[in-house]
Amino acid sequence: MISSKPVRGTRDILPEEAKIRDRLEQQILAVYRAHGFSRIETPVMENLELLLGSDGGENLKMLFTVLKRGEKLNLNPDASVLDLCDMGLRFDLTLPLSRFYSNNQEVLETPFKAIQIGNVFRAERPQKGRFRAFKQCDIDIIGDPTVSAEIELIDTTAKALLAIGFSGFTIKVNHRQLLSEVIIKAGFAADQVGSVCISLDKMDKIGAAGVTGELLEKGHEQQKVNQLMACVTGINLDNLEKWVEDAASIGDLTQVISTVKTLAKEQFDVVFDFSLIRGMGYYTGLIFEVSYGLYGYSIAGGGRYDNMIGKYNKVSVPAVGFSIGFERIISILMEEQQDARQIDPAIILFYDAQINNMGAVIGVADCWRNEGYRVNLVAMKKKFGKQIAAWDNGQYEGFLVFGRDEEIKKF
Repeated sequence: MISSKPVRGTRDILPEEAKIRDRLEQQILAVYRAHGFSRIETPVMENLELLLGSDGGENLKMLFTVLKRGEKLNLNPDASVLDLCDMGLRFDLTLPLSRFYSNNQEVLETPFKAIQIGNVFRAERPQKGRFRAFKQCDIDIIGDPTVSAEIELIDTTAKALLAIGFSGFTIKVNHRQLLSEVIIKAGFAADQVGSVCISLDKMDKIGAAGVTGELLEKGHEQQKVNQLMACVTGINLDNLEKWVEDAASIGDLTQVISTVKTLAKEQFDVVFDFSLIRGMGYYTGLIFEVSYGLYGYSIAGGGRYDNMIGKYNKVSVPAVGFSIGFERIISILMEEQQDARQIDPAIILFYDAQINNMGAVIGVADCWRNEGYRVNLVAMKKKFGKQIAAWDNGQYEGFLVFGRDEEIKKF
């Protein structure tokens, strides 16, 4: 017998959760649009060469690839992934946006403020809060080289989180240029920075001792590793100038943190965290991440990626983005906030299916819909009492019988 279970790492979404997801998506969209962002869509599949050349960090090890078809498929046992496959599923929304902008730049505004909400795919080990197919909500600003873009993105994302019921979260901010400077000063070569960052990105999962061990396993010298870890764990905003010399990046960092702190009005916190890495290799400047409560994972993250678009149109275009992890915020709301389940007021309009008067039934239903109710039409059964009891599931505040009731009756 063929299993009816979904593919491991994916899941079916039942009506109750789907209602919550729809509501949250609309609330997030409303905030984004109010701040001048425009929604776009990109395909879930991209050319494999584009995905592999994206500096996607560890995500490149988790690509879902698509086999070539027909005569293009090379079944030679020595064939590489590029011989066998020509497309892959997107692992984030940033890379598709960069390709999209390069392809459509002539008809887009400058700066271009984009909204993307859609599924992305990563072949990772499923666990709580992590899926192989999951939705992200991104906003990006393309064409603004100043930190005004970072400030606007962080402010807008924070307002979206507040609008859907989150408060008291913490936005962590760091700067990849400063991080690279510290790594190189510790004795690592410039071409090793990316690999070192991949290890440092695991700090919140395996701790400083675990990161130290991983760097040593990669063959790095003990002295370099010790010096780096002392920097990473010892740097703060007060002593930052003693460790790094990039005054411009320090100025950008402090300006963003100071401005967003003022905008926060104590509804959330903004902090400098030099251990924040963000796993993607394409980040070039400020990076940020949102943590909430005691959960061991972020609920949003992003940063500046000024070099990515230039790979496609040979002209460097400044860009920065912030992504909300939709699945994670849904999980938290479903777990913590029972009132998240209280959606629009809903009623059932029962009708006699033997009477050929469906137009009138829909007319009555529309009257209630115009009053703000969600109306479900249900044909009456012979054992109507049992039918009413079966529909008393907490999703409806009451019911009416067509041709009989003018006011809502409680279950």
